[in-house]
Amino acid sequence: MELAQTILITQARTGSTRLPKKVLLKVGDNELLKIQLNRLSLCKEIDKIIVATTISPDDDIIVNLCKGWNQEVKRGSVDDVLDRYFQSLKSLQPQWVVRVTSDCPLIDPNLVDAVIKMAKTTDVDYASNVLEERYPDGQDVEVFKFSALERAWKEATLTSDREHVTPYIRTNSSYKGGKLFNSVNFPCGDNFSEIRMTVDEPRDFELIKKLIEDLGTNETWLTYTKHILANNYTQINSNIIRNEGFLKSLKND
Repeated sequence: MELAQTILITQARTGSTRLPKKVLLKVGDNELLKIQLNRLSLCKEIDKIIVATTISPDDDIIVNLCKGWNQEVKRGSVDDVLDRYFQSLKSLQPQWVVRVTSDCPLIDPNLVDAVIKMAKTTDVDYASNVLEERYPDGQDVEVFKFSALERAWKEATLTSDREHVTPYIRTNSSYKGGKLFNSVNFPCGDNFSEIRMTVDEPRDFELIKKLIEDLGTNETWLTYTKHILANNYTQINSNIIRNEGFLKSLKND
């Protein structure tokens, strides 16, 4: 059997401090996690999708839901998400790993495919659209070689590096002046970084709910973005700090 060459992992848990069980919140009949998985299933550059959750009993519900959806799910460390990724993939050892987070239900499958294609074309260790944050929060896509993940898993020691999977790779990437990993940023012509399509707080969920009720779940990231701007939906969840969880981890290093 030929091993999958490009595997996407979406990390999911119920233990969020700001909005517990956020990935299980429903819009209509579907949980946010299910909405995301439905969108990701449209990706053409992905061979397999894995939901990586934790060994906490609280996350049994995620495992049971995934089984009901015939969705592959793996369990691992609660806090060492880098190890959770590596353990989920070490028996498969794909060439490429794609990282998204399950609190981004409206991630655009075409954008995911585009970043994957750039990674493969340039043959870099790491490609993403977050080396420069110009896309809306909630449209973050990271693509990296399994070899880069394995090196980070072996070498990263900071809590922030372990908890957030890719900081060690990004910090030591050529785009950031590092020497360990070749990297490239997927560009965005305009700066939409102040727009939030991620779900960290109740206000974020309110915006996602409005978007889905207005437009459904099958639009592009740019269509959703234009709709947010046209209807002044930015006021719903503005002034929330981007990557607040990562910044908190940095303080704890």
